[in-house]
Amino acid sequence: MFGYYLNLALRSLKRNPALTALMILTIAFGVAASMTTWSVFRAVSGDPIPWKSSKLFVPQIDNWGPAGHGPKDTSNEPPDAMDYTDAVALMRAHRATYQSAMYQIGAPVLPQNPGQHPITAIGEAVYGEFFPMLDVPFKYGSGWSAADDEHRAQVAVISSHLNDKAFGGGDSVGKTLNIDGHEYRVVGVLGDWNPQPQFYDVVNTGGFSAGGGNLFVPFNTAIATNMINNGNTNCVDTPKEAGFVGLQKSECVWIAFMVQLDDAAAAQRYKQFLDNYTAEQQQAGRFNWPPNNRLRDLMAWMDYEHVVPPDTRISLYVALGLLLVCLVNTTGLLLAKFLRRSSEIGVRRALGASRREIYTQFLIEAGMVGLAGGALGLVLTGFGIAGIGWVLPRDIAALAHLDVSLLITTLVVAIVATMLAGLYPALRAAAVQPAWQLKSN
Repeated sequence: MFGYYLNLALRSLKRNPALTALMILTIAFGVAASMTTWSVFRAVSGDPIPWKSSKLFVPQIDNWGPAGHGPKDTSNEPPDAMDYTDAVALMRAHRATYQSAMYQIGAPVLPQNPGQHPITAIGEAVYGEFFPMLDVPFKYGSGWSAADDEHRAQVAVISSHLNDKAFGGGDSVGKTLNIDGHEYRVVGVLGDWNPQPQFYDVVNTGGFSAGGGNLFVPFNTAIATNMINNGNTNCVDTPKEAGFVGLQKSECVWIAFMVQLDDAAAAQRYKQFLDNYTAEQQQAGRFNWPPNNRLRDLMAWMDYEHVVPPDTRISLYVALGLLLVCLVNTTGLLLAKFLRRSSEIGVRRALGASRREIYTQFLIEAGMVGLAGGALGLVLTGFGIAGIGWVLPRDIAALAHLDVSLLITTLVVAIVATMLAGLYPALRAAAVQPAWQLKSN
């Protein structure tokens, strides 16, 4: 019977090609718009490290107190970064499985070839535990040791992209690289690692930053060599001393911090440690307000930082609204098409066809419209993804891409949506009274 219904549907669709084309185009445009924006939204809102995100946390310490909140700020949230004093204190306490303070750097790199121009490398000053904490893959070598952190070793980890530019590719472990006027020994070259969003330092990158993550040097070494902060710096008061040294002595926040806590009990202990630490700072006279700390896991942190751009969310809502409008129009077109065949329905019912069989026949016809609309929607989705950069920032638009899952989703959405649109028209068609149609015809 299914083959028979398919044959009836094809003959019906061929009978009025203009109406059929209009329904297919309506579905195709609605599906293409929604799938194009969905591909972007999926890319920017996905879990960047799903196997470990539940174990990664970002601590926040309120080192500003009431002075850091404006008269209209009722959230009572602490700063989203740390000052140098608190970051170093937490690193020394080491209450997490892995942990790392980090700040963004931008340093000139001199390639070994004298004929090459200097390269500006954007990266991070981090601790050695950064790499195992985030499961960073290496093509050559590895990260540095805790001893390198403590002794301010001049070592570096570089990306494959920077390795190609500076050394022409290959295993460059053990070679030296002039970074910001100092010689650094390369200890590791990263593999294919460019997480989007850049979840480890969303305060400075906003989650999406082109050209970042090319260079990593020890935090203490960067501080000792006055490798200035290339990211955001927020102050509630003007530092008492000028320059990079004055920034380290101030209450200005400019350092990101991340820890790995393996279970809920460890997270609870760490939160208590934060409260105890700030209570000690209060007793020492540094703070005159009660502890006001936060400890968010990675996904909660990215949500708090609004990593998903509002433009993509709004575009998705608009596209889904357009799809809904297209479905309503398709429902009207199907209703008109089905009811025009009332005499045919009456004859089939008189010959023994049940309402269920009529209902099934018209749902299959709606499904065929959806399949054709989905196929055309795939083509339009490809064009939409290619041109999404005209609407959204390029760094974000570049994340959208066609893959197998999107192709399957597009077809499924088109077919299911069209069949949903055909539920009411098919129900009305199945309810046609055969006696009335036979009498009137």
